[in-house]
Amino acid sequence: MSVDNIYSHFHPDEHRFVDKAAEWVEKAEQHMVKLTDFLDPRQQFILSSLVNRSSDVQVRFEGGHEQAERKRALVAPDYRVLEDEKMGISLIAVSSLDDKLKELDHSDYMGSILALGMKREKIGDIHVSATGCHFLVAEEVADYMRLNLQQVHRVHVQTELLPLDRLQAAVTKLEEVGLSVASLRLDGIVSDVYHLSRAKILTPIKAGRCKVNWKQEEDPSKQLKAGDVVSLQGFGRFKILEVEGVTKKGRFRVKIGKYA
Repeated sequence: MSVDNIYSHFHPDEHRFVDKAAEWVEKAEQHMVKLTDFLDPRQQFILSSLVNRSSDVQVRFEGGHEQAERKRALVAPDYRVLEDEKMGISLIAVSSLDDKLKELDHSDYMGSILALGMKREKIGDIHVSATGCHFLVAEEVADYMRLNLQQVHRVHVQTELLPLDRLQAAVTKLEEVGLSVASLRLDGIVSDVYHLSRAKILTPIKAGRCKVNWKQEEDPSKQLKAGDVVSLQGFGRFKILEVEGVTKKGRFRVKIGKYA
């Protein structure tokens, strides 16, 4: 599959993944099957776009639960039945008798997992609760993770492998905030959400540290809309829940949800 004519649709930083996805599709056209690592929603979109360009290839996405954000993909010839194929996803439960466990958050678990030398691509969604954590992991590294994850942010923990149907998925919590903004520009809304000056927000945006719907966005003037998910490296992410209208002074009333 030639990707030269589709590079223009994607950010230059995405071209490397476009090449990988195109190779998976090409191999499927040659009757080979590829089970990928976990992909974020943007990568899933790119892969789907390339698969849709070939009438001989299909793809199945699976993340271990119905609302999964990160998913593995199975890229295969169109004649193969994928519903019964194993997707290589395991569930690891983390628990502890230490009361400090309830103080741990997503970043604590992620940091401890990556500190074991694990690549982010091998890890699916992480579900944190007051009683511990359930996280999805590629089956081929599950035993390693179970045996070696013994501490999370100075809290000693125990781990066990569980069937996927025992996943305790965390409910996504959004802290709703109402804003009154002069426009729907990316830089203006991000600066209001994180209480930073417009000047200070320009640097990380232009440096490629901001994503809109998991796509790197370097244009501070990009117009946002309801449903957009925005992340700023080091600050977290938020979702535009609703553009509620315009005030008499011509300002936009926007409801956003900050991810806990």
